[in-house]
Amino acid sequence: MKQKPEEKRYHINLCKTDLEGAEIAILPGDPGRVPKIASLLEHAKPLAQNREYNSWLGYLEGRPVAVVSTGIGGPSAAIAIEELSQLGVTTMIRVGTCGGMQMDVKAGDLVVVNAAVRMEGLSREYLPIEFPAVSDFTVTSALREEALAQGLPFHIGVAQCKDSFYGQHDPGSMPVGEMLKEKWQAWIQGGALCSEMETAALFTVSAVRKIRAGAVMLCVWNQEREAAGLPQEEEHDTEKAIRVAIGAVARLLKA
Repeated sequence: MKQKPEEKRYHINLCKTDLEGAEIAILPGDPGRVPKIASLLEHAKPLAQNREYNSWLGYLEGRPVAVVSTGIGGPSAAIAIEELSQLGVTTMIRVGTCGGMQMDVKAGDLVVVNAAVRMEGLSREYLPIEFPAVSDFTVTSALREEALAQGLPFHIGVAQCKDSFYGQHDPGSMPVGEMLKEKWQAWIQGGALCSEMETAALFTVSAVRKIRAGAVMLCVWNQEREAAGLPQEEEHDTEKAIRVAIGAVARLLKA
């Protein structure tokens, strides 16, 4: 479905003029997180609100930066990525939350995702399952450098992506529960750091659309640590992840 630059995209309700030439977008899942992120930019202003897509625009290093929510899961994320790409955005950074899988990934830690397990359905409509979902090296390096500069606890590695939140948290209630449990243990043995729902879509769609993509996540909880009786405190404040993403965008703009 081809559209003229001045036409609003169907889902995010934005046109090219709205973005004022922005080539970088920060993508939280939660629409409510968008104003919080935008407040760290200069001259921030709201653009549009439609369904799960809340968008703001601000400036960093004198350049426009978009902040657009994607909602939950791969299908809605892919729509935002596609439509932002049509409007000229070429770099996207997801800022979200995840659940830890390795024992050393504690609640409150950050995870910089460099690849994703494609255990969801969206990415299979773009590329065969054998194609890896990987981040852009330059974007991931900027996120790593910023996390180091801020002295924050973080990990770099693989995220497991799924479509069903309750398939992870209540697999025993599912008719395919044994299969879900078996695969969960396989991902852990393979070194997957965390579980979430959007990065596989982001990395796969970005590969097809020639977009640079990265992701930084806050670990909210680790069910493996809980099962092992290890101490942890649930963490929902995404401030650290947001500041790392903003800092990484500044580094990319300076570069």
